[in-house]
Amino acid sequence: MPNSKDNEQGESKRLGKMEKFRKKQAAQNQQKAAGGSQKEKEVKAAVTKPKTKAAVTVTTPMGEKKDMSQPMAESYDPAAVEASWYEWWVKQKFFEPKTGPNGEISPKGKFVVAAPPPSVTDKLHIGHALFISVQDALVRWNRMRGLTTLFIGGTDHAGIATQTVIEKRVWKFEKKTRHDYGREAFVNKIWEWKNEYRSAILNQMRRLGTSFDWSRERFTLDETLTRATYETFVRLFDDGIIYRSNRLVNWCHTLNTALSKLEVKEKELTGRTLLNVTGYPSEEKFEFGVLVHFAYEVEDSDERIIVATTRVETM
Repeated sequence: MPNSKDNEQGESKRLGKMEKFRKKQAAQNQQKAAGGSQKEKEVKAAVTKPKTKAAVTVTTPMGEKKDMSQPMAESYDPAAVEASWYEWWVKQKFFEPKTGPNGEISPKGKFVVAAPPPSVTDKLHIGHALFISVQDALVRWNRMRGLTTLFIGGTDHAGIATQTVIEKRVWKFEKKTRHDYGREAFVNKIWEWKNEYRSAILNQMRRLGTSFDWSRERFTLDETLTRATYETFVRLFDDGIIYRSNRLVNWCHTLNTALSKLEVKEKELTGRTLLNVTGYPSEEKFEFGVLVHFAYEVEDSDERIIVATTRVETM
């Protein structure tokens, strides 16, 4: 059996060691707290201290070849690196097709791309940047191969889409409709929108470094394109390819115009369905999906001609 006196001495030693350990831990924690707070202050000061960045100074005149005699910056600055180059490329006509003395194309062939013109409904997004970059890479590659290349850019009026965007904006901020403005005033407002967003889009294209032949850049309602559209339409009409006839159309009661099938979202109904209609309060619903039969009586006869339709209001 262990001696009780030995047990008491062992317990006393253990408690003494524990006390020393607690004091050592307390001293270390106090030291860390003092040092940590100082380090936190230094880190915080480093984070909050604004980094001064030297302003980009472009000494090269617009359209001239960039002055490369200045010392190279310590770090990469996109604004400084990209400055002046694009304007010089355009002035030197690097993006225009290279032809022979009599306008003949390169013996190696030609490579022509007409970029799908983005609509002036809004500024460009990442999707536009993607397809422009891919097309531009192909054009530049073929240009380096010695082919006669032409990359044509422009913007699209997107009539109905642009009108819809502006109508929504006018209603949101002014609580007005195009009828409140009147035709002439509203058309002027659309042209103001077009000028603003077309300018922004073309500037974005330049910032991307797109190698368009800017001498051929067009807007789809430019006079030259409008004349070409009229000429094409008249020729197709004279040839009987396009004609006027009575046909079912996708009529939009909000825009008061017929829409292409590409602009219509079709919804298949299995029976009577109440749906919201654009231009009416959200709580008001209209009946669709019901086949209505009605009859035309034949004059001086008991005979009737029965007609069935889901749009009886149009009959």
